[in-house]
This record gives sequence, structure tokens and C-alpha cells, in this order.
Amino acid sequence: MLRRIEMLLLDLAVFAVAALGLLITASVVLRVTVNSGVPDTIVMVRELMVAAIVLPLAVTTAQRAHIVVEFLSNRLPRRGQEALIVFGSVFGLLALAPLIWAGWREATHALTSGGFFFGDLQLPKWPGRILFLLGISMCWLRLLVMVVTDLRDLRAGRPLAETAYLRGEG
Repeated sequence: MLRRIEMLLLDLAVFAVAALGLLITASVVLRVTVNSGVPDTIVMVRELMVAAIVLPLAVTTAQRAHIVVEFLSNRLPRRGQEALIVFGSVFGLLALAPLIWAGWREATHALTSGGFFFGDLQLPKWPGRILFLLGISMCWLRLLVMVVTDLRDLRAGRPLAETAYLRGEG
């Protein structure tokens, strides 16, 4: 179930990137041809960028595809490397917790206050805030599942490189 939700969020991020391309292209073409543009382009681009960056975080985390620096950790024995992987995941859980708290506060404030962006279209603030909270929360949940799975694999003596996600089980 978690994998399906992650794939949906990935699809939404792809849609956001496509919408970004179309929006920017339309705005440029309108500026060149009729000296006008799409109203509130900057606001829409900013909100779509949040979706494009945050929504696929859970899939990236599940595939262990984050940027890593391995020049020192590759010199450690396999168990030391695996311990660092688990430590990194636990640290990620702790680092994302304040972001979830702040995202929750922003999302609830935007929903209850009816906040909107000042501009021609007066776009509401809540969709971007909800997408941010959803993306960060799903990444946190995936990290939690990975920590539990990695600890179980460490105790059983299995290597961590073969994740349940990559096996199609997560």
C-alpha cells in the first residue's frame, strides 16, 4: 500500500514538472507575441516547484537514491557501513520531524484562515502547504519502515543493500 501511494506521489510530481514546462512556455510565448503573460505565473511556478521536489522524496528514499559521499564509509567493514546507513535513516527521522511540525502548522493555518496569494487570480495557499506536508510525511513514514526493516535485517545477518522496495515487497 505504501508503495502505491509513493507511486501516486511520483506521478503527481511528474505532472507538476510537465505543468511547470507548459506554464513557463505559455508565459514566454505570450510575452513575446502579445506582450502579456499568464496571471500569477510566479506564484504557480513556486507552488509547482514544491510539488516537483517534495512529492517524490519517499520514492527516492526507498530506493536509497539520495546523494551520498562514500569515500570514507567505503573503507569500513560491511557491518560498519550498514550501521552508518541505519544511523543516517534515524538521523533523517529526527531531522524531518520539525519539518512535519512546521508543515502541519502552516497547512492548518492556511486552511483555517483562508489565506491566499495576492495577485490577479488570488490563488489559495492551502494546496501547496498540504502537498508539502504530504510529501515530507510520506518520506518520514518510508524512513521509519526502512529503519525497522534495516534493523531486522541487521539482526538476521542479511545485507541491507537489497531493500524490500527494490524486491517489490515494500
